[in-house]
Amino acid sequence: MLSFIRSWLPGLPSFQWSILSTNPIDSVLQGLTGACGISVLCNLMRVYLFIKCLSDPERLSAQRDRLRSPRFFTEILHLCVLSSILSVVGARVGALVVLEFSLRAVSTMLSTRKGSQNSQLFLLCQYSLGCALTSSLSFLQEGAPHRTLSLLLGAGLAGLLTWHTQALVRHVGTMYELHSKQRYCGVCITLLTCWHDIPALLTTALKITFAVAGMAAVYLINKDFLSTSEAMRFWTPLTICYTLLVIYMQEEQQQNPSEQMALQTVFVRMGGLLILMLTVGKWLDVLHILVSLLGEVWCLLRARAMLEVCRSQDCSDSEGVYRRGAERWSPNTGSPRGHSPPSPSIEASR
Repeated sequence: MLSFIRSWLPGLPSFQWSILSTNPIDSVLQGLTGACGISVLCNLMRVYLFIKCLSDPERLSAQRDRLRSPRFFTEILHLCVLSSILSVVGARVGALVVLEFSLRAVSTMLSTRKGSQNSQLFLLCQYSLGCALTSSLSFLQEGAPHRTLSLLLGAGLAGLLTWHTQALVRHVGTMYELHSKQRYCGVCITLLTCWHDIPALLTTALKITFAVAGMAAVYLINKDFLSTSEAMRFWTPLTICYTLLVIYMQEEQQQNPSEQMALQTVFVRMGGLLILMLTVGKWLDVLHILVSLLGEVWCLLRARAMLEVCRSQDCSDSEGVYRRGAERWSPNTGSPRGHSPPSPSIEASR
């Protein structure tokens, strides 16, 4: 049936489809699945941030209205743009984006202080998550006898999850404040008791996703090399490039990044990959990196309101952690309050 559908597609020259890493239908289905994954991540983060604003109305009431559910047409446009971008980007460049973010995420988690939060990382990984899903699907479905049918089922499941999370965002934005007080809505009662577990759930899901995508990325990059020396000529400058990028990110993490700084970081990362591909890659990879730059900027601009809320909340949470730590220790003796050191007379009597 699918071959019959393909036979009715217009007979375009082969070079027009050459920007797609696989056949057009499979590439579109992979891109749609990746875009739906990004939408699910953003919807759950919107729910979490909205409920967190309601839990502290004195400080965060002004930010609550910015987290309302966007218009339906805007969501559809966002999904279509992301699907198109992820469909065009090849598996090789998608794998490079996945490896770069994986190293950056590990570096961020190792450098984050215990007790502090970095909820911005969930929103900064949007495009990388889309590339991780497309790379994983390309790796897992390679050589499958019913590849297109499997991708169609996966895209349908991803679309169903997206629809449900969008409905959850609309419900929370309009009815959560009332239902949480009246306690007669099962969804709102569940969120009332479990909303603070959303970051842990997303963290676990992202760890699994990027673990699978990391293995897929290494395979997708290495399969194009005919010899070990050719692979070394590619991996050596890539390792140097990623090391410099991680060092640059470590310096940027010392301060709370603004929107301009986040965009500047995207241009630095994609610029480094662009120079690398101009040196050891192909011209098609250069084109895919430019498209990836467009995808990164689109995701950041789309989540601009949530990023600003995350910055203010992360600052507030960090101040609370430092304040609690200061209250636990006496300023003069350095010992915890409630446990004063023994007096000299008691020590002398001993």
